Amino acid sequence: MKKFKVTVDGRSYSVEVEEIGASQATAPAATITSAPNVVSTPVPAAPIKEDKPAAAVSGITERAPMPGSVLDMKVKKGDQVKMGDVLLVLEAMKMENEITASQDGTVMELLVGNGDTVSIDDPLVVISR
Repeated sequence: MKKFKVTVDGRSYSVEVEEIGASQATAPAATITSAPNVVSTPVPAAPIKEDKPAAAVSGITERAPMPGSVLDMKVKKGDQVKMGDVLLVLEAMKMENEITASQDGTVMELLVGNGDTVSIDDPLVVISR
């Protein structure tokens, strides 16, 4: 195990990383001599959400960075957008968050509307490449 200090959004975290690979299979197993009250629980990977069938259009799908409610759609299908343009306003924890385009292009699909509730990583808008 190697220990690292990781900073995410200004907050520091101490993490331990175990290297897994072919060389580990031949290495002797480590022995813990004293570790009372240590519980190790595996954390399952988050499932990958599939886009709605309508999102099969070639382009990039902008996704919800957090759970919340769509307050205001700022674009409509067919609109030209530039990277950084506001696509919609998402309310999360009583704060209004502007969701912006990550690339230039044309709005191909709107996958949500005003009042919709979204979860983290839900598809919101498809922008052509």
